[in-house]
Amino acid sequence: MMDAMSTPSARLLALLSLLQTPREWPGSELADRLAVSPRTVRRDIDRLRELGYPVEASMGAAGGYRLAAGKAMPPLLLDDEEAVALAVALSTAVGNPVSGIEQASLRALAKLEQVLPSRLRHRVGAFRTATESLATESPSAVDPHDLAVTAAAVAGGERLRFAYRAGDGSRSSRLVEPHRLVLAGRRWYLLAYDNERDDWRIFRADRMTRLQPTGVRVPPRELPEKDAAAFVTRTMYSLAPTYEVRATVRLNAARVAERLGAAPEEVRPIDENSCELHGRADTLEWLASRLLMLGCDFEVHEPPELRDHLRTIGARALRAAGGVAAGAPPAGDRVAEDGSGGYRAAGGVAGGRPH
Repeated sequence: MMDAMSTPSARLLALLSLLQTPREWPGSELADRLAVSPRTVRRDIDRLRELGYPVEASMGAAGGYRLAAGKAMPPLLLDDEEAVALAVALSTAVGNPVSGIEQASLRALAKLEQVLPSRLRHRVGAFRTATESLATESPSAVDPHDLAVTAAAVAGGERLRFAYRAGDGSRSSRLVEPHRLVLAGRRWYLLAYDNERDDWRIFRADRMTRLQPTGVRVPPRELPEKDAAAFVTRTMYSLAPTYEVRATVRLNAARVAERLGAAPEEVRPIDENSCELHGRADTLEWLASRLLMLGCDFEVHEPPELRDHLRTIGARALRAAGGVAAGAPPAGDRVAEDGSGGYRAAGGVAGGRPH
C-alpha cells in the first residue's frame, strides 16, 4: 500500500475515484483495494455522504456501494487518459459547434485546461497537431486552446493582452477587459473594453494571437446593452454593408422558415402556398444562393442589385446547360420582370437540394 493512502484525505479521494466507475462495489473489494478494514470503508462512506456525495448501499450477497445521481454534480476525478479524452472531445465540439452546446463546451474546456498538468496539455496539443478533420476547415478557424484562454479571462474578469490583425491587414497590440465570447455563424467574436482606446471593441477570435493573461483582475464594466449577442450583432451590421431583401416566395411559410433558418418575423404568410420574406445579408451571393436553394418560384422586389445578380447567374447557368445561344434564353426558361417591377425566377429554377 502506498504511503499516500495512509492519510484520510488521500483515502477518501481514492474511494471517490473508485465509486465514480459505473458499477457496484462490494465493501470487501473496496477494503482490499484501499488496504483498510471493512469498518474503515463504512466510516469513509459516511464521510462522503456528509460531504454531499449520494452514495447508495444495497444489502445481500450481491450488494455493495455505488455513487448515484444527485441534485448537483460532485467534483469528478479523472485519470490521465480520461482527462486527455475529455479535452480532445471538448476541443472538437468547440471547433465544430453543435447548436446549443458550443458555449457550454467552451466553458468546460477552459476549466479543464486550467487544471491539466503540463504533461497532459502537451499530449492534447500533440493530438490536435497530428489529426485533421475530413471536413473542410473554415478559413476563420480558431485554436480551441486560445478560445479556452480567452474564456478563462472572461470568467475571471482578468485583463488580456494579445496581438491583433485587422481586416485591412494592419497589426496592433491590444490590452482589453474581456466581457463575453459570442458565436455568430461559424465565427467566434470577443466583446471587450479596449483600455488603450477607452471604448468597447469587437475582435474576431481567429485574428487574435499571442494571448497573454495579465493576472490583473478588474470589476466588470456595464455594457451599453443588456444582451452581449445583440450588441455584437447590431455593431457588426452598422459597420458592414448590408442588403435588405423583400421577396414573394411560392412556398409555405413554415417550410421557408425551416429551410432558411429564418426568424419568425422574417417570414409572413400570404396563403397556404406562398409567403413574403423580409431579411438581410452582407453579400448578394449569399442572398441569391439561399433563395435558389428553396427549390421553388420566387419574385424579388428589393434590392435591385439582387435582381441584377440573379440575371447574371441565371444567364451563366443557361449557357452552362449547352443548349442556349448567346442571346436571350428560350421563352420557356426565361427570367423576366413581373408586373410590379420585381424579379421572377420562372420555370422552376433549379437551385440545389432544399434543406
